[in-house]
Amino acid sequence: MFEIHDFYAQLEIYINVVVAMALGGLIGFEREWARKPAGFRTHTLVAGSAAFLVGLADTLITTFAGDTAGDHVRADPVRIVEAIVTGVAFLGAGTIFRSSGGQSIEGLTTAASILLVAAVGISVALDHYALGVAVTVTALVILRVIRMIEVRLVSSKEPRD
Repeated sequence: MFEIHDFYAQLEIYINVVVAMALGGLIGFEREWARKPAGFRTHTLVAGSAAFLVGLADTLITTFAGDTAGDHVRADPVRIVEAIVTGVAFLGAGTIFRSSGGQSIEGLTTAASILLVAAVGISVALDHYALGVAVTVTALVILRVIRMIEVRLVSSKEPRD
């Protein structure tokens, strides 16, 4: 039967998902702005999915721990994280490709940012909001500021007339 406690637990999971999506979306927006293959929507959904899966796993553990089979239910939260990382790695691999000449590989940073937003989603689901925000800000600085420095270094190496 539906209980008010269930509603609040679901609301908490939902809030975690929304916060994770917002943080992942910030990184995704930067990737979109840089015209990378995985942008705002992808990063938003990956972060939200990670938070959602952790929240559901916590609910499953709590539900079955109170069941008569509770003594027989074993839960390893690390396996949940492993499942998220496996899924995200598959998604990230789809963003990596080699140029036709084989001279360069593109999409590695986007793949890494997708993995990072999954971790941000997990941190939010575990109620580590400050950590999630701090990592998001750090990632944005790395993605945007370091890119600006790289562009300036490359342009300074070009021969001048």
